[in-house]
Amino acid sequence: MAAALRPLKVAIIGRPNVGKSTLFNRLIKRKLALVDDRPGVTRDRREGTAVLGELLLTLIDTAGLEEADPESLEGRMRAQTERAVAEADVALFIIDARAGVTSADRHFAELLRKTGRPVVLLANKCEGAAADPGFYESFELGFGEPVPFSAEHGIGLADLHEALFRHLPEEDEESVPDVPEDDGIVRISVVGRPNAGKSTLVNRLIGDDRMLTGPEAGITRDAIAVDWEWKGRPVRLVDTAGLRRKARVQEKLEKLSVGDALRAIRAAEVVILVIDESMPFEKQDLQIADLVTREGRALVIAVNKWDKTEEPDTRIKELREMADRLLPQVRGMPLVPVSALTGFGLNRLMDAVFKIRESWEKRIPTSALNRWFAALLEHHPPPAVAGRRIKLRYVTQASTRPPTFITFGSRAGAIPESYRRYLLNGLRDAFDLTGVPVRLHMRKTDNPYENNK
Repeated sequence: MAAALRPLKVAIIGRPNVGKSTLFNRLIKRKLALVDDRPGVTRDRREGTAVLGELLLTLIDTAGLEEADPESLEGRMRAQTERAVAEADVALFIIDARAGVTSADRHFAELLRKTGRPVVLLANKCEGAAADPGFYESFELGFGEPVPFSAEHGIGLADLHEALFRHLPEEDEESVPDVPEDDGIVRISVVGRPNAGKSTLVNRLIGDDRMLTGPEAGITRDAIAVDWEWKGRPVRLVDTAGLRRKARVQEKLEKLSVGDALRAIRAAEVVILVIDESMPFEKQDLQIADLVTREGRALVIAVNKWDKTEEPDTRIKELREMADRLLPQVRGMPLVPVSALTGFGLNRLMDAVFKIRESWEKRIPTSALNRWFAALLEHHPPPAVAGRRIKLRYVTQASTRPPTFITFGSRAGAIPESYRRYLLNGLRDAFDLTGVPVRLHMRKTDNPYENNK
């Protein structure tokens, strides 16, 4: 029986600004990695799946290799890159053919040799004759014949395919698991202001220093997804860049990072908003929470740095009151004190995530809805508007994720906003939808005699 092929794991390696992220985006056919003219844009390593011919590839885009103190930001970035090489089947080492082989290229070629990993050398920016001297110079690095390539123009894909094919791993067919049609993955995005502790929280949850962290604000730039399991349930955690006020987001690179974070919110089922216990519910926190609820996503608030709280019982009551007052649209949303540094509260945080997701997906039988609706109308009927009564007849649930309801009746569009809020709060209380964004639409019932007037 023919052997089954598993994806080839490829770490894209090179000094800053040689085109690693451009190549990554080219191969996965999406603008997933942030690309800018300045060096050092990529900081965390991020993964994507690509198909090249018949090859299935798992690509790891990495930060540029730089000599630096291990405790510095650049040193921690380099450590993430070295881990990517250790996990990969093959390292795709990129140089800039126009610039030729630099001393940094030679240094990192030596480092790659010490890892013992197979290396494919790729000479990028090979469009035009200006790259010829650098291309031939790259032979001296000792990795055999380089692959001439242009990540920007897509030149050299056939040569890259041939070079990677030689390193393709094989497995017995029985060892390749079937992929279910419904992956059942719970999608969670972690958002918040810069330096709230998002990446540290993700690292503590998964038990690995997967995300680059440190005291510097704004380290994370890309939205980085990590596949993980919580009590046997598959989870995809997405760490995002810190979101600042729009007026302060000036640079092109930060605008790209913010766009990445917003896409992560829209792709999520549950969003964990990380806030700093010492500066809770600042204007930007409230704007992020409002954005999450307007997108219809379930919201959980993680109050981080709880290890520094002196009176926890009094403080949590204060924060609960603040949350319900400042975010009435999701009154009662889960508010969980945590410490990403020590691991305090993380079990309760994940329990809250799965519980709120159940409410977010809840479907209520139409019969139960209308029994509740009739009792509510009898207790408090809609007010008259302009001297005319409004008659509401029935309600139905149109969809889940988030729970969305439609009420039908005469002059439904004239319902005052205060009565609409009354109906929404009644839905939340009666059917355990507290803390979930609930949508309610009003529809006018057709009058069969309207056209006969």
